[in-house]
Amino acid sequence: MKLKLNETPVRTSRNFNINNIKIEDIKIPEKIEEFNNVDIIKESEKIEISSDTKKIELTYGLGNYWTNLVNEKSNCKLKIIVQDQKESKNQVDFKLDEENTTLFEDIEVELKENSNSTIVFKYETENDDEYLHNGIIRVLAKENSKLNIIIVNFMNMNSKNFMAIENRLEKNARVNYTIIDFGGKHSITNYYSNLKGNNSDNSLNTIYLGKQNQFFDLNYIAELKGEKSNIDMEIQGALKDEAKKNFKGTIDFKKGAKKATGNENEACMLLSDTAKSIALPMLLCSEEEVEGNHSSSAGKIGEKELFYIMSRGFELREAMKLMVRARFNKILESIKDEELKEQILNEIDKRLD
Repeated sequence: MKLKLNETPVRTSRNFNINNIKIEDIKIPEKIEEFNNVDIIKESEKIEISSDTKKIELTYGLGNYWTNLVNEKSNCKLKIIVQDQKESKNQVDFKLDEENTTLFEDIEVELKENSNSTIVFKYETENDDEYLHNGIIRVLAKENSKLNIIIVNFMNMNSKNFMAIENRLEKNARVNYTIIDFGGKHSITNYYSNLKGNNSDNSLNTIYLGKQNQFFDLNYIAELKGEKSNIDMEIQGALKDEAKKNFKGTIDFKKGAKKATGNENEACMLLSDTAKSIALPMLLCSEEEVEGNHSSSAGKIGEKELFYIMSRGFELREAMKLMVRARFNKILESIKDEELKEQILNEIDKRLD
């Protein structure tokens, strides 16, 4: 089976070879068993978690095929309702193993007015077997609510990871994402934010790290509709061996988004001559009095900086690790959970060995 997915909202020249991707040999099990290896850690009693999710209808997503798979075959449904006005940290850990080989999860997060929460979603695999993950996260942030979401992908490099994220932000809502994307032979993400409320604010910070023949396709879309709404995208990555990455970032200022602002920056560090990075940052505008900025860069690791570090007694591999860590440091510093941060740093070292 050959599937086309993760299309850009605006078509570009075919020569860019980035409008969508095509993946072959995706095997979807006919019967998907219930996923039982999920651990939910709640810090507040005012966080409600149930399986009462609504039918999924996404503005973009990875494509109808992938959305329908979750609608029809989801084996893990979570509805998270946040009411607490004092920030609490909550975590959901998914571990794929021999008895839980396929995860199709449907997650709804609803923040009531003035609520505040941090939620961590972590995905791990028990061994190097091939696993399949296809997940959808939908967030509704009501007036004056605040949410920090951290998504950590530690899956192995033989598995396939597909994820669609959709957000709706009402007046004065603040939603911050940190995405750590390391795992999967294919790791495909579609991220969409609808900033409909005045003064709504969304930040998206992503780190990706690829090795061997991994392939990442990141399609990030933000539509600004409210006055003085704001989106900030910061994407930092590193690729070694024959790893490849596509980044597609679209900031769309819709009618009514007066004095809205949007910024996107994507930078890729190439750690080998065979790694490949393609980027397509786009700004679209239907309104006046807005400010949009975008930048994208890819380049080999700096020889002068590498020489300087090695002159201080570090071997080449350790020097490269230090430079990659330094590139990722700004985003990692936003993670307040020291234990989780240490896990991520250890994973960076392991994957760069």
